[in-house]
Amino acid sequence: MSAPSAQERKACWDSRDRYWQCLDDTKEDKDKCQQIRKGYEQNCPLTWIKYFDKRRDYLKYKAEMERKGFEPAETAKNS
Repeated sequence: MSAPSAQERKACWDSRDRYWQCLDDTKEDKDKCQQIRKGYEQNCPLTWIKYFDKRRDYLKYKAEMERKGFEPAETAKNS
C-alpha cells in the first residue's frame, strides 16, 4: 500500500471531521450518523479509522477529566 496523496489525506480528514461533527450534534447517536460514517470509512484507511476513533474517545475522556477533576478510586485511597 502506498502512502495517501495530499488530496486523499484531505478527503479523509474532511470525512472524519464531518463524522465527528455529526456525533457532536446528535449527542453521540451513531445511528443518525451512519451515512456520514460510510463516507468516512470509504475515504480513510482502516488503520487511520481505528486511530481516529481511539483519539476521539481519548479527547472526550480528557475533556471530562478536566471538567470534573480526577477522583481516585476508593481502593487507591486506602493503600
